[in-house]
Amino acid sequence: MVARVNILAIETATTTCAIGLRLATGDEFEVILDAQRHHTETLMPGVADLLSSVHVTASQLDRIVVDRGPGLYTGLRVGVATAIGLSLGANADLVSVTSLEVLAHDAHRGGVRGNLVAAVDGRRGELFVQTFVLSDAAIAVDEPAVTTPGELAARLDGSGENVSLVGDGVRRYEVELSTIATATLLLNYSTPSALVALELGAARLPDEIVTPLYLRDADAVANFTTRERQ
Repeated sequence: MVARVNILAIETATTTCAIGLRLATGDEFEVILDAQRHHTETLMPGVADLLSSVHVTASQLDRIVVDRGPGLYTGLRVGVATAIGLSLGANADLVSVTSLEVLAHDAHRGGVRGNLVAAVDGRRGELFVQTFVLSDAAIAVDEPAVTTPGELAARLDGSGENVSLVGDGVRRYEVELSTIATATLLLNYSTPSALVALELGAARLPDEIVTPLYLRDADAVANFTTRERQ
């Protein structure tokens, strides 16, 4: 566990742009900067304002945690690029988490147990999904994948197992997913929490390379370059 350091978490995978900050004192802060996809305009001014309010400079950050997706293409580009820039400028560790695991761990921290599917709205009528089992910890049982609400509903109905669903994809396709007889839709876990991202990233080894997790070919071939950590 990383201790006695200043850690910033950046969350831009969904329509919500948020940041979390843990100081070396142990104090934690979370700020929702925007919920309408204005990531480019709000992220860096929001980081500057939060750091200024607690009298910490960007150069005093020891670790940057970023949600690398899956999620909205522009949000991921902005979040990852900003995290890389901040980490290079402060010579800080760079650590990535995924939107789906953040959702699952948030639900686990809230007391949810059993089978869980995290579903992020992928637009284009699609969902980015991953399945977890929540017991003593939140454990992923498959890899992130692209599906549709109909395909997800058919798969879960066919399994016959009780399952909880979280994520903004669940909120968007509530009508379609509410037909699953054994599913519980947890609409209060809609977007990934910056504080949960911070908690996960604080306990991990730094990444050498962080790239957005797009999942779709059309997104993956976009003209976006990430820098390798030296």
